[in-house]
Amino acid sequence: MHLKIKRKKKKILRDPSRVITRLHIPDGAHRIQKIIQRIIDLPDTTAENLLTQIMLDFSERHKDIRRIFERRLNELKDYVHPDAALSDTKKCLIGAYFTMEYSIESAALFNPSIVLHPDQGGLNKDNLRFIMSFRATGEGHISSIVFRSGVLDSHNTFIFDPISDYVETPDVHLDPAYDRRLFQLKLNEMEACDETTAYILDRLPENFTYHELKGQIGPLTAEPVFSEARQNETFDIMHWLANSNYELNFRSDNGISERVIFPVSPNESKGIEDARFVQFYDDSEVTYYATYTAYNGFNILPQLIETRDFVKFNILTLNGNAVQNKGMALFPRKINGEYVMLSRQDGENNHIMFSDNIHFWQESQIIQEPTRPWEFIQIGNCGSPLETDEGWIVLTHGVGPMRQYCIGAMLLDLENPTKIIARLEEPLLSPREEEREGYVPNVVYTCGAIIHNNELVIPYAMSDITTGIATVNVSELINCMQALV
Repeated sequence: MHLKIKRKKKKILRDPSRVITRLHIPDGAHRIQKIIQRIIDLPDTTAENLLTQIMLDFSERHKDIRRIFERRLNELKDYVHPDAALSDTKKCLIGAYFTMEYSIESAALFNPSIVLHPDQGGLNKDNLRFIMSFRATGEGHISSIVFRSGVLDSHNTFIFDPISDYVETPDVHLDPAYDRRLFQLKLNEMEACDETTAYILDRLPENFTYHELKGQIGPLTAEPVFSEARQNETFDIMHWLANSNYELNFRSDNGISERVIFPVSPNESKGIEDARFVQFYDDSEVTYYATYTAYNGFNILPQLIETRDFVKFNILTLNGNAVQNKGMALFPRKINGEYVMLSRQDGENNHIMFSDNIHFWQESQIIQEPTRPWEFIQIGNCGSPLETDEGWIVLTHGVGPMRQYCIGAMLLDLENPTKIIARLEEPLLSPREEEREGYVPNVVYTCGAIIHNNELVIPYAMSDITTGIATVNVSELINCMQALV
């Protein structure tokens, strides 16, 4: 039986005009006060004329640029003398001088995933509303997460919502409270537990805040109890861990396409990569999770995103011996009372792991090794499994000769997902000639698909630069798989 794959004409393209604002510190913090003083010394008329021009040039590029300047000034408050008499104009100018624009999609828009929108009201029969996430890459190859939304009609035609001219980063809040036991377990996993961590944690409540943690570190910094060098190393690790868990709050009146999750913590300073979103059902509770790879330029760290509405997001550290490497994908429900996740700890094989706590994963086992020529180098998942009556459909990726990435598929047993029921012998999607050119040539890749009207709908990246969409009949796909005994 020949499998019919339909590639849609629609392409989702990068848009270099979509810019966010970032803190801009020229060549180090030692120059901050000098720059601020130069602004303070400006004659009032000069300052007013300068701000007028800035507003003319930039106010239409951002929804509320004065709010951005106010936020930036607040970030620099420690550098502004408390007795400085600043007019509103000069406050805005300080914000402007320490602000830069960053084009989040200037290099690429790729590696998509797709989930059902939380709001499915007001739709015609057999239509659904979706949210699609992408890895957006800009200057310096820094990756972030952006979103699009729209409707899939009964024929699986994509009707995208209008894309806003504006894009904004959220307000960032460090976790309001940390669980002391979980915090200690993570420190232990990082081999960072010592007399300093014990001293500090013993003085913290069961649930402590970031400010309480700093309050315990401060006195030890001023009057060391243990080796000062070792203390400082431990402080860095504890700050790093605390800063890796935070909350993002977007303004609810902003459209989904205006929201961008840009790197916040040091461990993701060079990028948030390949988010795999899934709509997770726990009885009647629905939560959206996404695993992603945090990258700091040297090391990678798997992280977890949690949201219910795509307005408020919790960013959390994944813990445990099995939290290694890239490409973790959560099943959309518990199986036999446990969370289940696909992974690729060794960079080569498809693994599966189980846990009674979504934040901790201690063991994994290999369920699939490269056996076909198109996947001899490595295999992995391409997003969260999709449930059907016949089993869990898992999209896979395989890397073959000339580092060509293809998308495959397999079927796992519903109640025992360590068991592969069937798999495609040949790739479901391979790079076509027109899909081979880009930032990374010869790659097709996805971070998640959905099933709608008995079709598997696959948004997929083409050579790490842009995104297309393909569909295939679910029944035909399963019938084309070769059963495994």
